[in-house]
Amino acid sequence: MIRKAVPFAGAAALAFLSFPALAAAQQQVPPAPAPAAAPAAPAPTLQAPEFPKPDPANFTAASPTKDEVDSFLQASWGYDANRVWEVEGILKTPVEGVSKVVIYVGDKTGKQKPAGMGFYVMPDGKHIIAGDEIIPFGANPYADYRTQLEQQADGPYRGSAAKDLEILEFADFQCPHCKEAQANMDKLAVDFPKARIVFQNYPLARIHPEAVTAAEYGVCVAKQGGSSAFFNFASAVFDGQEGLATPDGTTLTLNSAVTKAGLDPAKVAACAKEPATGASVEASVKLAQDLNVVQTPTLMINGRQVPANAPYDTLKQVIDYQAKMDGVALQ
Repeated sequence: MIRKAVPFAGAAALAFLSFPALAAAQQQVPPAPAPAAAPAAPAPTLQAPEFPKPDPANFTAASPTKDEVDSFLQASWGYDANRVWEVEGILKTPVEGVSKVVIYVGDKTGKQKPAGMGFYVMPDGKHIIAGDEIIPFGANPYADYRTQLEQQADGPYRGSAAKDLEILEFADFQCPHCKEAQANMDKLAVDFPKARIVFQNYPLARIHPEAVTAAEYGVCVAKQGGSSAFFNFASAVFDGQEGLATPDGTTLTLNSAVTKAGLDPAKVAACAKEPATGASVEASVKLAQDLNVVQTPTLMINGRQVPANAPYDTLKQVIDYQAKMDGVALQ
């Protein structure tokens, strides 16, 4: 009998099983003097995990094959050289064409306790359900999303005009986490000069009522002043994000940002009210939804979805690895 698997937490868990812990807040009072230290106990010896030996009886589904699952996990986790796993079972389910995959995962250093995980492969062989999310599956799981973005993403960009390495950010001007992620985006522009870094509007109107207006202004700034003016505008809007709390504050904040971008606020405001501008924002939102983007800020790295405010070193690892997978030379 196969052990019960722990389900994935979703797309983020699949892409980043373990992030470094966020730094805790600095203590406001000095710590009490430490007592005299006792002799240190020997540090435990760490070693690579030993996974249970797969039982052939747990491979009852004809599809996918173990090689296909391994290729998918290599595409998803290969950026981390310490990640190791074992496919423990590929099981039939009561639903025709749906298979359950069970794996164990750990790391070579032994620091991470091995964990069981499971996901369901859909009948099309191109998607899985992990937790409550649908995720692309296959040896090159992000290829279809990459093609869709190349054809439909139309946001302003910085860096290369070519789309060999396209790093697309879905963001909301009123989203605090999007504001925080701009430090990562600025670093990526420096560290990956051959990348095309795109800003794609994804205003979450239900929770950020002024985000749609900000997005419409952004569309018009890019239309009237180009990408350079847009990124100056975006920086100013994020810097003044607190002003988007009310309609009046939004008008002042956006007009100020337009001026800093070197454009006429009256012309941009008039453009923002045009039906075509609203349609452009709606199309960008639909694109995000079609790609199963459920939160902001989210990056799509040649179609691969990752959180934009992930630890920067991890983002670099993923981008380097995805570029290598796609045959893109970064030097």
